[in-house]
Amino acid sequence: MKTPEKIINRLKVNGPQTAKMLAEALNLTTMGVRQHVQQLEEDGDVIFEDRKATRGRPVRYWSLTPQSNTHFADGHELLTVQLLDSVKTVFGENGLDQLITQREKDAMKIYHQKLDQHQTLKDKLKALAEVRSEEGYMAEIKQEKGIFWLLENHCPICSAASHCLNFCRSELKQFQSLFKGLAVISREEHILQGARRCAYKVTPVEN
Repeated sequence: MKTPEKIINRLKVNGPQTAKMLAEALNLTTMGVRQHVQQLEEDGDVIFEDRKATRGRPVRYWSLTPQSNTHFADGHELLTVQLLDSVKTVFGENGLDQLITQREKDAMKIYHQKLDQHQTLKDKLKALAEVRSEEGYMAEIKQEKGIFWLLENHCPICSAASHCLNFCRSELKQFQSLFKGLAVISREEHILQGARRCAYKVTPVEN
């Protein structure tokens, strides 16, 4: 993976970063990172914001633009949207609901195969993140004071989900079903509502 791609991936997963933060994470010089982000800015993939520091000059933070999604997007997005339109035209909204339901059933089989191999909530969440990453969601698990977070830094079905919100409702429903009795799951950040990622709060259920 080339350095510009590494920078884009780093910004996608971690949000706004300074040149120094990027340099330390990627084992590069700060000057080298600045050259790359300046080129990425010219290409329209990143923008910067100067934030006030406690002392001294403002600190420049780099973040991704909506255009940068082309580096992650599914090449079949247009076809997917066209197929959804065709399903609605031929079979109506009920036909589309049946399609989403079948997709949910197929996905749940795969998720159960992976998660049922593990006993603890944490291990099950890690297994889910691995499967979701394989599906293109760039998923990761973080833990804060007994609360887990399933973070999905990319949405490979964003165009389809924008076209039909039931896709997103279906995914939240899946997660809630997978961890029923183990945890309460809510979506706190949503890409379709302008967030840079989808963030699911996973609160363990006390037995």
